Order: sequence, then C-alpha cells, then structure tokens
Amino acid sequence: MSLQDWLKSRWLIEHQTSRQEISDLLSMADRDLAQCRTPHLSPDWQLNIAYNAALQAATAALAAAGYRAATGAHHYRVIQSLAHTIEADPGLVIQLDKFRKKRNITEYEQAGAVSEQEAKEMLALAKNLRDKVEKWLCSNHPELL
Repeated sequence: MSLQDWLKSRWLIEHQTSRQEISDLLSMADRDLAQCRTPHLSPDWQLNIAYNAALQAATAALAAAGYRAATGAHHYRVIQSLAHTIEADPGLVIQLDKFRKKRNITEYEQAGAVSEQEAKEMLALAKNLRDKVEKWLCSNHPELL
C-alpha cells in the first residue's frame, strides 16, 4: 500500500510544507533529544521524551513527502509512513511501534513500566531516526533545509 492509497483511505491528508515547518519539527526533535537526558528523570519520562523526538522527525519526513496524518491513529500512521518516506528498514518501524505501545502504557495505564535499558534504546532509536530523516531530506528535498 502506498501513501497515495493511504490518502484515498483518508489515513493521510495532503499537506504543503515549508522550510520553516521542517526546521521547527527538527528543532523540536533536537530539543527533546537533549531534554530526555535531564538528570533524575524517570525512565518512563525519558522514553516518552525520546519517543516524541522520533515522532517529530517522522512527521518532518511525512510533511516533506506532501502529507500529514489524519487524526485517527495519528502516531501509528506517522510511524508506519517511515517505510514509504525514508524507506526505513522494517526493523526500525517495528521497534518504534513497540515503543509507541510502551509509551501508551506509561502515559495512560501504568507508571514505572519502562526500564532504564528501554529508555536508552528509545533514545538511540530517536537519534538514529533523526539522522536518517535529515540525510533523506538532504538527498530528496534539499530545498526544505
């Protein structure tokens, strides 16, 4: 299924981005990557903040491709779109979706469900994704940087 198919299914909305929007999204990702290293944060919050950094980077890629996610299952669609935008390895998408589910548990159901190791893994994933998105933008949409 392509992003055009997602558009027809109303999972995406056509979107005209700008250099400023991409800059803002990447800046938010950078802010969150720095903030999740704040001393004495619980692993729950570290994961949550690193996850948000990854989500902002993925949103930048989707916007550069000419779309934004519709409101239903927004995070899920943004994550899954990475396979179509930056042609992310399926393992990266699966891992990020795993952390999306973990984040939902800690955000809405149970405190203390994230280990320090999981928080570190999410941070590494977010940094990796941020770098991949910027490289993809340089190659495919340099006018947005």
